[in-house]
Amino acid sequence: MPVESVFERLEPLLSQISKPIQYVGGELNSQVKDWDVAGEATVRWALMYPDAYEVGLPNQGVQILYEVLNERPDVLAERTYAVWPDLERLMRDSGVPQFTVDAHRPVGAFDVLGVSFSTELGYTNLLTALDLAGIPLDAVDRDESHPVVLAGGHATFNPEPVAAFVDGAVIGDGEQAVLRVSDVVRGWKAAGRPGGRDELLFRLAVSGGVYVPRFYDVDYLPDGRIRRVAPNRPGVPWRVGKHTVMDLDEWPYPKHPLVPLAETVHERMSVEIFRGCTRGCRFCQAGMITRPVRERSITAIGEMAERGLAATGFEEVGLLSLSSADHSEIAAVTRGLADRYEGTNTGLSLPSTRVDAFNIDLANELSRNGRRSGLTFAPEGGSERLREVINKMVTEDDLVRTVAAAYGAGWRQVKLYFMCGLPTETDEDVLRIAELAKRVIETGRQVSGSRDIRCTVSIGGFVPKPHTPFQWTGQAAHETVDARLFQLRDALRADRRYARAIGFRYHDGRPGVVEGLLSRGDRRVAEVIRAVWEDGGRFDGWSEHFSFDRWMAAAEKALADEPVDVDWYTTREREYAEVLPWDHIDSGLDKDWLWEDWEDARAGAEVEDCRWTSCFSCGVCAQLGTHLQIGPTDGSIPRGTSIPRGRKIAGGGEIAGGGERTLDATVPARGGDPVP
Repeated sequence: MPVESVFERLEPLLSQISKPIQYVGGELNSQVKDWDVAGEATVRWALMYPDAYEVGLPNQGVQILYEVLNERPDVLAERTYAVWPDLERLMRDSGVPQFTVDAHRPVGAFDVLGVSFSTELGYTNLLTALDLAGIPLDAVDRDESHPVVLAGGHATFNPEPVAAFVDGAVIGDGEQAVLRVSDVVRGWKAAGRPGGRDELLFRLAVSGGVYVPRFYDVDYLPDGRIRRVAPNRPGVPWRVGKHTVMDLDEWPYPKHPLVPLAETVHERMSVEIFRGCTRGCRFCQAGMITRPVRERSITAIGEMAERGLAATGFEEVGLLSLSSADHSEIAAVTRGLADRYEGTNTGLSLPSTRVDAFNIDLANELSRNGRRSGLTFAPEGGSERLREVINKMVTEDDLVRTVAAAYGAGWRQVKLYFMCGLPTETDEDVLRIAELAKRVIETGRQVSGSRDIRCTVSIGGFVPKPHTPFQWTGQAAHETVDARLFQLRDALRADRRYARAIGFRYHDGRPGVVEGLLSRGDRRVAEVIRAVWEDGGRFDGWSEHFSFDRWMAAAEKALADEPVDVDWYTTREREYAEVLPWDHIDSGLDKDWLWEDWEDARAGAEVEDCRWTSCFSCGVCAQLGTHLQIGPTDGSIPRGTSIPRGRKIAGGGEIAGGGERTLDATVPARGGDPVP
């Protein structure tokens, strides 16, 4: 039967809350399909970003899956976001369930609830949505009348802390994965739902590339460590591999980005110009788990930008990736887009730029239309010794030369991003940040001839993440992080010649402790999450809602009968032989290689980027059957609207319609070395 909208019950509540516009729906490029668009076999997805609308709507992952699914005639997809506590209270009083913003249908009526976790601090918001939707919190209590709850996103590379609450986890890229899941669900429904929910989950586990926690048993040693994680049903794989999309040109999404009704954190047309990173920064989980590098061709980038701007009316194109200036054709991309939109109000932007990838020509192309915002660089570590530990191959002189060029070319504001609490870090390493910031200001004043020079130092707390060389390290105690930040603050303020020119932004170390608990936790941590939620925990990624004391009290109570505590999960250093909670999740990275890189870190040994040197055998290409996909593609971005259908690839040949791209191994790369 068609599912009715709950908007008539929701609308009277909206006048009683803040920002009611975020729950109304009807954004430009949103879609509302008939509930039975393909009859009984329709597969219906509710896609959730577990944060507020203003954060969730711009999320590229959700927007991509929203379009990919709705392009299928037998699939329906709608969106839902976390509701603020003011509306949650009213919904509970009025009996209004968690709803989608597209057609305001109850989330509990869908076949699949797909939740994208960019950060672990959204876990409590998932529990709120499940409870409001009438879905049992524990997966074991659900039946076939409830949606299958699937988690995705970077946080699910360790899904164990939420294993009790989700039915499955999709690891890696989602474009192809959600279609495979849809095929499995449709086949099960068309066959009359044989075997009930358990059979559907089994089919997903063996054929849909989904990790289903109920089909795995975890055994523990007396000291709290994991003895092993093993399948409890024949046919279920011992390790679940990640999904990898191997030609981004075949997936030019989002084609019609959503235009928000309310103010959001990002309001721009974003184009992902490549996926993956092989720079090898040892702290960076995103760079490790998204390997290999797969570039989008220059013509595809131009086509996506033009189509997206026409569909939205945005006045900014964001060229997104983990290290956008590393795209092999970034100069041609920025020059082509700047040429195309010269004389218009359309600007270009990059996320934070590596010091060693920045140049003035690139910056000038980004600001050719007159917009000249601040530049952001991320040295990450305060001292050269520490940058060697984290494999951030940038010297202090490199940074000073780069900012000197920027200040000399007319920029007046530079932001420098660092982390505190990195492995082997000392007080002296952190205090070097102050000396570096002062040198940056002094250099800017000299090259510009002006004292109107600013530098903002922004500090984030380091949290060790799974599937990185630092997954074994002990996390710095929050007291240590806070003490070092206070010393740095005082050092920046002490010299009046620079104090007013240097801004300082930081957060205390306590949220990092909770993130560390959730990042490297196991299934026992689920009871901590539940206890926090029951005590009112919501929106833990927001400082005004986060309560460290609530988390610590919940952990003490939930783990009272276990041989583990918060410090055991966070500040304890692991040994190589320990079974880690995520070892059965296959990111493609060889565990021995990660351990060797951890040993290199402690020795201060650096590792080059395999895009431009020989292969370092991280394991991804060999184990997953993937390969690097980088240019040049010999394409261009024309001024008009005609985009060439084919493109040249390195080594000759042409691809029409976006076939898989493979590079000739003899094509010289940066420095003349062959690409492996």
